[in-house]
Amino acid sequence: MSVAKRETSETSIRVELRAGGGMSSSKTGNRFLDHMLNAFARYSGLTLDVQAHSDLTHHLVEDVALTLGHAFREIIPSGAARYGNRVVPMDDALVQVSVDIGGRPYYEGPLPSGLYDHWMRSFSNEARATIHIIVLRGSDRHHIVEAAFKALGLALRDALVDTGETVSTKGSISLSVSDADE
Repeated sequence: MSVAKRETSETSIRVELRAGGGMSSSKTGNRFLDHMLNAFARYSGLTLDVQAHSDLTHHLVEDVALTLGHAFREIIPSGAARYGNRVVPMDDALVQVSVDIGGRPYYEGPLPSGLYDHWMRSFSNEARATIHIIVLRGSDRHHIVEAAFKALGLALRDALVDTGETVSTKGSISLSVSDADE
């Protein structure tokens, strides 16, 4: 289980995340964001609890994504399959999401909602994951965004499978930072 907190003058966010379950208890004060977080949890197979307060919707959405991304990277197994790719239809919408959770943050979209496009970019950066979203079809922004969250969840479910081995041509990767005075 991972617990991440983010406190600023604009937001107060607490995220608890653990593998298994696929359930969400999200109370952000934004019903659409809660709906997307519930879809994310359900389809990723992760159990998610988000408690959040914010002054503005933009700050709320961004900081929840950053905090969830931080919590997410803490639960990645060392032998994770790393890659996932899913296509999800939702009424008029058809959305493909491909992910690599190997530590290289990059986001390629866009989604038709700038706010939720920013959510994906913020989550990608803090989770240190590559996320590509391709909107294949759709005109209803709600359906497109929801299909993207569901496809992201399913792709991450695949990427989180513990294979028991390091899935990289580099083998294990170790980074360290030392004090300049040493």
